[in-house]
Amino acid sequence: MGVVLATTEKEIQDAFSVRRTVFVDEQQVPEEEEIDQYEDDCAHFVLYNGTEPQGAGRFRFADGYGKVERICVLKETRGTGAGKAIMNKIEDYAKEQGAKKLKLNAQVHAIPFYAGLGYEVVSDEFLDAGIPHKTMVKSL
Repeated sequence: MGVVLATTEKEIQDAFSVRRTVFVDEQQVPEEEEIDQYEDDCAHFVLYNGTEPQGAGRFRFADGYGKVERICVLKETRGTGAGKAIMNKIEDYAKEQGAKKLKLNAQVHAIPFYAGLGYEVVSDEFLDAGIPHKTMVKSL
């Protein structure tokens, strides 16, 4: 498995495909909320197993932070280190872009995963697309 920075239309569509499967199909997030107005301002990442996209995420700058968003892995690939591989690639990219602090909005069930990568909870629980989240940050 390997994570790439999406540079072609096919790679970007592969990222969207994984996101639709996880967020829209699995978690019932409306597609118009999942694919949003920030897509063109983001660096997109795709995790491949051979030629098959298995995970995705995106990165952008917002409010003085590097913002990590839309981290997802297909059900059959969860628990294999895929999420950590995506996060490592995004964090390396963020450092190259000059980010000093990263922020993400974690689904509550995923907080232990992000905490294991060095992120700390900095907010109370809130709903995003009807799913409980907390904001987490990490200094690079």
